[in-house]
Amino acid sequence: MNKHIVITGGTGYIGLTLASYLEEAGYTPILVSRNEPSFPIPGGNTRGAFTHFTWDARTPEGWGHCLEGCLAIVNLAGRTVDCIKTPDHCDEILRSRVESTQAIGKALKRIANPPKVWIQMSTAHIYGDPPKLWCDEEAAFGYGLAPTVGKAWEAAFHESALPGMRKVILRTSFVLGKEGGALPQLAQITRFGLGGKVGSGKQGVSWIHETDLNRLIRRAIEDGTTAGAYISSAPNPVSYSDFMKTLRKTLKVPFGLPAAAWMVRLATKLVFRTDPDLVLYGRYCVSKRLKQEGFNFLYPELGMALSEIYSGKS
Repeated sequence: MNKHIVITGGTGYIGLTLASYLEEAGYTPILVSRNEPSFPIPGGNTRGAFTHFTWDARTPEGWGHCLEGCLAIVNLAGRTVDCIKTPDHCDEILRSRVESTQAIGKALKRIANPPKVWIQMSTAHIYGDPPKLWCDEEAAFGYGLAPTVGKAWEAAFHESALPGMRKVILRTSFVLGKEGGALPQLAQITRFGLGGKVGSGKQGVSWIHETDLNRLIRRAIEDGTTAGAYISSAPNPVSYSDFMKTLRKTLKVPFGLPAAAWMVRLATKLVFRTDPDLVLYGRYCVSKRLKQEGFNFLYPELGMALSEIYSGKS
């Protein structure tokens, strides 16, 4: 059986950990992205460099042929949201997702033997930032930049997928891993004694261990009954205060200074050059569909996930 998996946007942190995971499972990942993959690859890559095609994330030229006969495509392409939300950055965040998805659709129309399944990354931020409400797949979408981008991203996916393709959307939350994403920065702040309550501390943190995200994607590749939109998040979201408390306990840091909202808004823009709303707001998301379909998370509890990441023990 052809076991080639094309991963577009595949040289970011999530793409490289996924590629290593799939390779260990016997698949052959093919990475398509703007930049060459960096080494060493998070999670290991025991068989050497991955096949890589350079892509402008807007057109099907120069790479689309690699979709011919492959088993599946996983689309992770999109500009990082870890930035100050200037008008230019907001435009790039939206266009990088919509235009890359449309380019994949154009590439699929040019080949004779397209993949049977398209797994599309999306965002749990599509549900907005309700202060207390817990959201599942049936919840209403929210208001603001992230929900607008998420809806446009998913609409482009549905318009671009070929008739008859199995389509899977993963509305993914905060991915926890030691070697990438936002967790290393939070851990550094915590070690400096600054890992306390931020703002109200009640904002939701929906999260997923990188291994469980990789397992979800593998399930979507292998299980022909997997289709439609899923919230890709562990079943036990927590408040920001509880998240930082658990992180401090895991890292054996005895205290964390709190930060008022105005302090966070100042520091994130001047020091970290990112959006303060990423920590001042949040959401509690759980997947009703994954529970109904019997998916078992290896790391359903935050303490288990952080312990595995930082001590190698579950």
